[in-house]
Amino acid sequence: MEFGVHGNEPVSPTGQCLNSSVLSMSILGVLEFEIPINESKILSFLQDVFLHISPRFSSIMVDINGEKQWKRVEVKLRDHVHVPIFPPGMSPKSYDDHFHDYISNIILEQYPKDKPLWEVHIIKYPTSSAAGNLIFKLHHALGDGYSFMSALLSCLQRADNPLPLTFPSRRGSKRGGDSESIFRWVSETFASVFDTVKDFSRNSLIQDDRTPIRSGNYGVEFLPMTVSSITFSLDEIKLIKTKLNTTVNDVISGALFFATRLYMQEKNQKSSTASCTALVLVNTRITHGDYKPIKEMVKPDSKMPWGNQMAFMPVTMPKLTEFSNPLDFVFKAQKLIKRKRSSFAVYVNKKMSEIVKKIRGYEGASRYMHSRLKNSSLMISNMIGPAEQMALADHPVRGVYFMVLGIPQDLIVTVVSYMGKLRIAFGTQKGLIDPEKFKACMENAFKMILEATDNSPTQTY
Repeated sequence: MEFGVHGNEPVSPTGQCLNSSVLSMSILGVLEFEIPINESKILSFLQDVFLHISPRFSSIMVDINGEKQWKRVEVKLRDHVHVPIFPPGMSPKSYDDHFHDYISNIILEQYPKDKPLWEVHIIKYPTSSAAGNLIFKLHHALGDGYSFMSALLSCLQRADNPLPLTFPSRRGSKRGGDSESIFRWVSETFASVFDTVKDFSRNSLIQDDRTPIRSGNYGVEFLPMTVSSITFSLDEIKLIKTKLNTTVNDVISGALFFATRLYMQEKNQKSSTASCTALVLVNTRITHGDYKPIKEMVKPDSKMPWGNQMAFMPVTMPKLTEFSNPLDFVFKAQKLIKRKRSSFAVYVNKKMSEIVKKIRGYEGASRYMHSRLKNSSLMISNMIGPAEQMALADHPVRGVYFMVLGIPQDLIVTVVSYMGKLRIAFGTQKGLIDPEKFKACMENAFKMILEATDNSPTQTY
């Protein structure tokens, strides 16, 4: 960890871009508890454990000679913890509405500039899915999803025993091998270079069409958002993955693309052929296995450093008119993602942001990032969670989901696995996207893919 001339830690280039006059991104994480919340235990956890995870949780961002730095300050816990009061004696279904309205409100609230960039909200009222909810709102400049998940898992334990939490395998299906021909390698390399040029020019300069999921209006990140979620069985997704010889990410992406196109067609038939790009948030760290402990991530020469080690991978969504079989969306997603991962566009765009920052400063780099996000139709972020049930301060966690905030898009999709389930959350602009209809399209898309898989022969290539 480096320190500037004033003894402060410099803010990373990406961190500076994520907290500017143009762009201010956050991550909202929700933990659903099985038991009613004991407020004193949660406060003790925050004071004794959470605050000590990273110095950034006790720092504010200051501007010194045009460069942003983290300056340590005294933290008053109660300034960051909010315990809302809802009407008493209501049903869990009624509290669902209060809970979702509360989330919509805090999404739009700004952080005080004289306090560290995080908040915790303790919701003591029972909803349909939890006896109580704990909400973390963390500014993205503090770190990325990988950092926050590592932080969370470093201070949580298994609910049933003291053994470490375990995670699903990161490895996908094997394909190809040493027998792959030189001709194929050369052709894929040229295709990768072509994709790099096309991706960079398209996402940087060309806007997607206006559709039922993209208004194209400026300032949509400041408009009210609804956060909803849906849960799928990880075993069913793995069944599809195994039979189609793809990866879990291929199945999820294919189902999401299919569902999005179904929704667009239901809302406007003409939009079924519209140009739509999804920006997939990718971790640029070289990961081999599970999350790393925080003490390892904050080391000066860590191979898995804390912070914002991320980039956007643009993926053009397939059109409904291209296919007659739902499985084709999975196969197309597989092909697109494999090709995009071999493309250099992700790293070219990251390097371009660094160049823009050197020439125009972090505000200019932030505008560049904002334009890339605004030009596309939606963003997808995916995290791997533990396979066993975890507990925070003796509160067993029933479910978990998250949302990325402050993005100039009308539709944001996040995915996280936990306890054999896959939770997909949707951030949708109020008044433009119908969240219930979108969730119904997602359920329908997955059902159609699952049924088509049952009638499909096992892929062996």
